[in-house]
Formats: sequence, structure tokens, C-alpha cells
Amino acid sequence: MSVTLVFLAVMMALFGGWLFSHSINARPWVAQTDARSSQLPPALTASRVGLAVFLAVATSLFALTISAYLMRHEMGHDWQPLAVPGLLWWNSACLVLGSIALQSAWGAARRDNGPQLRRGLLVGGGFTIAFILGQALAWWQLQARGIYLSANPANAFFFLLTALHVLHLLGGLFAWSRSLFRLRRGATPRQMLASVELCALYWHFLLVVWGILFALLLTT
Repeated sequence: MSVTLVFLAVMMALFGGWLFSHSINARPWVAQTDARSSQLPPALTASRVGLAVFLAVATSLFALTISAYLMRHEMGHDWQPLAVPGLLWWNSACLVLGSIALQSAWGAARRDNGPQLRRGLLVGGGFTIAFILGQALAWWQLQARGIYLSANPANAFFFLLTALHVLHLLGGLFAWSRSLFRLRRGATPRQMLASVELCALYWHFLLVVWGILFALLLTT
């Protein structure tokens, strides 16, 4: 449980720091006083706040699942450690490269560099799809070795943790595909900045989560 609380505290601190960094230079006293204008600092857009709330919920979900994993690991004699497939190292590298590519796309959108933005989005999405396919291949390899979900609790939690992470990535790919579609329909890099920013931050979040999950699987 203490590990879960630390995980929650760290992730919440990251979210809070990110929002604070975007609002510290805001000057609400110079903002337009139009009746339609928001009372929030200009940097705290609805999309950023929405993402922060979603990531807080996702963090809670992962934290609770990790807590259940650790508690079940400490209970009973039926826990048989699972040999983590070596393929997961290559998958992890794909996720790292995908996150780097989306960070590059975010920078390209800020610089109004259309070709680099398109390239960053394509490469980031490609590496992410490769990660998901690699995870599916790792599951298939385990099944081929006779390691089934119902065989023991360690197996069940391995499939649960990795599948939960993949589901979040699939949701991210939906947002990524919408951004790519807008770009191909002629949206300018400046118009794409907000959506690419959210994609990059979401990928960074899932990269951190995967690092924690992978370390947990390796050490237990």
C-alpha cells in the first residue's frame, strides 16, 4: 500500500507541476474582460485540464491495480513467479522511441514545421503500434509455452497489467489518428499544437507507467 501511495504522490506531483508550469507566466490582469472569456488563466485550457483529470483517474486505476498485485504477491503459497519474456525489452525500446518521436512532433508544431510534425507523428504512431504488436506476440509466446492466465495468480496479473496498459495506448492511438487526419486535411502546425501537445504528454505518462510496471514484473 505504501508503494501505491508513493506512486500516486509522484504522479500527482508531476501533473501539478505541469499545470503550474503552464500557468505561472499567465497574466490574468491583462486578459480581455469580455463576458465570454474564461476566469481561468489563459494557459489552463479546457483540453489541458481535461487531460490532467483523465491522467489522475488513470493513475488511480494503475495504482489500485499495482496495490492489488503487491498484496496478492504477499499472500498464499500459490504464487509462482513468471519468467518475463525477453521480447518486453524490445517492446520497451519501441515505446521509448515512440515517446521521443511525439516529443519531436510537439517541438515541430511549436516551430511551425509541417514536414517534421508529420514525420514525428508517423514515427511515434508506428513505434507505438510496434509496441502493441510486440506485447501481443509476447502473450502468444507465453501461451505457446503453456503459461496460461488461469494457471496461477502471477500469470493472471501479468496479463492484466500489460493488457490494461495496452488498452490505454489504444485510446491514445485514437486521438493520434484524429490528429494525423486533421494534418492530412490541411491543418497548419499551429492549429495542431494543442492536440499534438496532449498526445505527447499522454505518451510520456504511459511510458512512465510502463517503466513502473516493467520494473515491478522484473523484481517480483
